[in-house]
Amino acid sequence: MAEIQLHNTLTGKIEAFVPQKAGEVRMYTCGPTVYSYAHIGNYRTFVFQDILRRFLKLRGFKLHHVMNLTDVDDRIIANAAAAGVSLRNYTEKFVRAFFDDCKALSIETPEHWIRATDHIDDMVKLIQRLQEKTFTYSSEGSIYYRIAKFPGYGKLSKIDVSGIQDGARVDNDRYEKESARDFALWKAPKPGEHFWETALGRGRPGWHIECSAMAMKYLGETLDIHTGGIDLAFPHHENEIAQSEAATGKPFVRYWLHAEHLLVEDEKMSKSLGNFFTLRDLFAKGYKPSALRFALASVPYRKQLNFTLDGLQQAASSVERLRNFRDRLEQGKFPAGKQDGMAARIGKAAEEFDAGLSDDVNTARALAAAFDLVRETNSSMDKGEFRQGDGPAVQEFLAAFDKVFAVLEDNDAEKLRALGYGSTETGLSDAEIDRLLAERNAAKKKRDFATSDRIRKELADRGIIIEDAKDGSVRWKRK
Repeated sequence: MAEIQLHNTLTGKIEAFVPQKAGEVRMYTCGPTVYSYAHIGNYRTFVFQDILRRFLKLRGFKLHHVMNLTDVDDRIIANAAAAGVSLRNYTEKFVRAFFDDCKALSIETPEHWIRATDHIDDMVKLIQRLQEKTFTYSSEGSIYYRIAKFPGYGKLSKIDVSGIQDGARVDNDRYEKESARDFALWKAPKPGEHFWETALGRGRPGWHIECSAMAMKYLGETLDIHTGGIDLAFPHHENEIAQSEAATGKPFVRYWLHAEHLLVEDEKMSKSLGNFFTLRDLFAKGYKPSALRFALASVPYRKQLNFTLDGLQQAASSVERLRNFRDRLEQGKFPAGKQDGMAARIGKAAEEFDAGLSDDVNTARALAAAFDLVRETNSSMDKGEFRQGDGPAVQEFLAAFDKVFAVLEDNDAEKLRALGYGSTETGLSDAEIDRLLAERNAAKKKRDFATSDRIRKELADRGIIIEDAKDGSVRWKRK
């Protein structure tokens, strides 16, 4: 197997991945801020994180993986106040939607899914450690981090801090300008705002302290991997480093991995442009979860992904091709023995698949290896050269492929029904469908094509699609 190489944003270099403890990976991924439904740009990053996780597991690593839910920030507080409900009541709907979306996209559940509001005490304790080391100052009931006291500030995002003025600070959780400012660790409440009574006084944590406190609580003071979207590198991840390393005196993260932006039709996604999509928007248009996962995974994470509906349709075709190949492999009748050279082709594909993912999670290279094998094997089957003895090795390759990409299982209809999309009942049981297919097959053998076509239409009208393979096998699925 190839050595795993990852691009570390901190050093700007491709580095060999060596975890602190052999065979184990401590990984933290920034989850959603649950003030609304997550959009496909968010899920581009979440799918990348899932591909990375699955590949590390395939390689035999034990994962200690934490993903947070930011359920308190300026937007959530303002929205909850406007709705006249508690923070938890306001965010619960979006938390449930996120979990449902992850299930639809086959994103694995990390070892810990954690909420910021469940860890206020941990944040308070971390702020107190920073106070003791004089990295903070207070103003009007709020507590700020003094970045001039941390010489390494800017090392992740390469932000120039030379022009910062003492006392220049930002109170917002998020700020867009690439200009460093002292940031709030603890915020005094404004009239009518939600607050916690703590040893620091009344208030609530700033956004950045949340991830530092939660990551170190579950994973220790030095993490192996921290991932997120490139938009989080500054200020969020830069501030995480400053807080954590000032408190512990140790490196916070060894490998920083950032996913690039997603564009829609070559433009930045924006509600005003009408190109803003949540998963629900796409599912309502009839697109399948597997197609969306494939599309989001198809471009390596450090390259911008230009999302188009045509591209999503192409992704659906690619998934269908993979599923048809798997079914042909399982249902086809092949001569006994092994085909000369096929074992070497399968081995080459497996080696290239692993090399692609080892090459900084190069999903395009890994997918190319899979489709090369599909093309070569289909050609061999068409010529009557493929042999039964090579089937298990190809199936083993497909199993490894799907442990990472997770698109082969034909369960899109079930996922969509669980989310409330599509019909819930065709009126036909599996046994009834098999009976009709048997009748159709018998009619075809008698060259009674009128009956065969009638049964195909009946099945289609009741939401059942059938596909005839070249080797005579028949595959069916529900719409």
